[in-house]
Amino acid sequence: MTSDVMGNGKKKTDPALTDLYANLQKAANLPSTEEELAFLNELLQSKELNALVNIHNRILGNVERRRCFPIPALSDGMHVLADVLELLLQQPQRTEECQELFLMLQKPLLQGLLCAHDAVAQKDYYPHLPDIPVEEDDGEQTIKIVQLVKSNEPLTGTQSAEPIVGATIKTDEGTGKIVIARVMHGGAADRSGLIHVGDEVVEVNGINVEGKEPNDVLAILQSSEGTITFKLVPAESRLNSRESKVRVRAHFDYDSSTDPYIPCKEAGLDFKKGDVLHIVCQDDQYWWQARKEGDKNMRAGLIPSRALQEKRILHERESQNGEEENAENDDFDRELIATYEEVAKLYPRPGIFRPVVLIGPPGVGRNELKRRLIDTDPEKFRTPTPFTSRSIKPGEVDGKEYFFVPREQMEADIEKGKYIEFGEYKGNLYGTSADSVKAIVNSGHVCILNPHYQALKMLRMPQLKPYIVYISPPSLDVLKETRMANHARSTFDVDNSRGFTEDEFKDMIRHSERIEFLYEHFFDETIVNDDLGVAFGKLLTAVNRVETEPLWVPASWVQ
Repeated sequence: MTSDVMGNGKKKTDPALTDLYANLQKAANLPSTEEELAFLNELLQSKELNALVNIHNRILGNVERRRCFPIPALSDGMHVLADVLELLLQQPQRTEECQELFLMLQKPLLQGLLCAHDAVAQKDYYPHLPDIPVEEDDGEQTIKIVQLVKSNEPLTGTQSAEPIVGATIKTDEGTGKIVIARVMHGGAADRSGLIHVGDEVVEVNGINVEGKEPNDVLAILQSSEGTITFKLVPAESRLNSRESKVRVRAHFDYDSSTDPYIPCKEAGLDFKKGDVLHIVCQDDQYWWQARKEGDKNMRAGLIPSRALQEKRILHERESQNGEEENAENDDFDRELIATYEEVAKLYPRPGIFRPVVLIGPPGVGRNELKRRLIDTDPEKFRTPTPFTSRSIKPGEVDGKEYFFVPREQMEADIEKGKYIEFGEYKGNLYGTSADSVKAIVNSGHVCILNPHYQALKMLRMPQLKPYIVYISPPSLDVLKETRMANHARSTFDVDNSRGFTEDEFKDMIRHSERIEFLYEHFFDETIVNDDLGVAFGKLLTAVNRVETEPLWVPASWVQ
């Protein structure tokens, strides 16, 4: 009665089937035909039925055994950990117990344990098996019937259409058939788990779509009410793509309604420069699927991929007149095309503070903002002592105003990359060493810097994790009005005390445009210095935020 054979040569029979067969022998007096009894007799003795019963029994046995093992209480321990850390940071007056818990939860061993727990709870360790191949049956195609409830989600492959089920369609260039081009993460089609990229659409609500255009299919969908029934031919190969966990910060504005190339305007996701996006799918070369971080709407939208956006920016730059930019020595930085940057949250580290870097054009007021910030708490805020190759003057103390070193030594250290910035003035070298910045950070102080903007290439590294504040001038008219009203002294002429000239105001604006063009994607904060008191208040708020809140930083800084 079974396909399994015991060592003694006898067939191993299932007790339940044995009882049924025995009862069948006693059923001769039941009102049934000989044909029916013969059919049941053959069925109960078939190898196929016995094999199915064996499989059923084994599955039940596995389920019973699993009940003996503990069931995980949750599968997102790391997310809970992040929530707890944020709650602890929000406490106005943290007790010693809160501080101890905060430190303990940031230990790598504990976080590694939670990661391992989540992986086991989510069964992420299981191998990903390929799809079971679909066997052809006498040359007939396999057909699947899928029913979805019509909703406000896009299904289109043309210029415009009413949002419907959360997928896009197109005409296959090779076959001319209507196929599923894209399934939007979080949409109705995705949630069903039954519609996949490459599936051929045969019928919609009983209407054959062979030879029709995507617009014709959309017309059928738009006129439908309630449940929509799709008849589909499954794609020959289907990738089981998992939702990505990548977060990126956007470095450009995007408006899908003005993008002539987006496959579906209704499926587009608009965002602003600086927004953090959760990239859920990168399968398409030109169009990614993403959600705004923190957005409760789980349906993803289309955004241009990094490759597509880089091509657009390059095309735009090539079409512009770049003579003025080409005059700059640091023009090679234009090769760094800012589109998206992968980010992760960095939590405040007790006793270790991120350096605060003030960037801006000469004369914008960075020195005064830096001086005021240090004056609020000289024991907390420190600035590194610069190095110089000039001779020490009477009354100066080595290590106080400057570190005085021979020019040969300073040149050698510059060659080795030990200075985050350096320059020459009246035949003498001046510079700030990277080690002096690290020393301030490691001593538990907040390092305040206001270097030349080119120093960002040396400063923006995982070892320092700087918070970069761009001090921007207002418009030219406001700049002249505010500086003249406050009798501001020019910083371009250190030998004479005088006001700014018209050319110096214009140079400040020109330098600010240049800095923004090259390094805007590095800025964590932008403060317009049109009123020094207001700007200083914003700077204090920013510094406090760095010390107390988890903030988005390049992902490589927290790995």
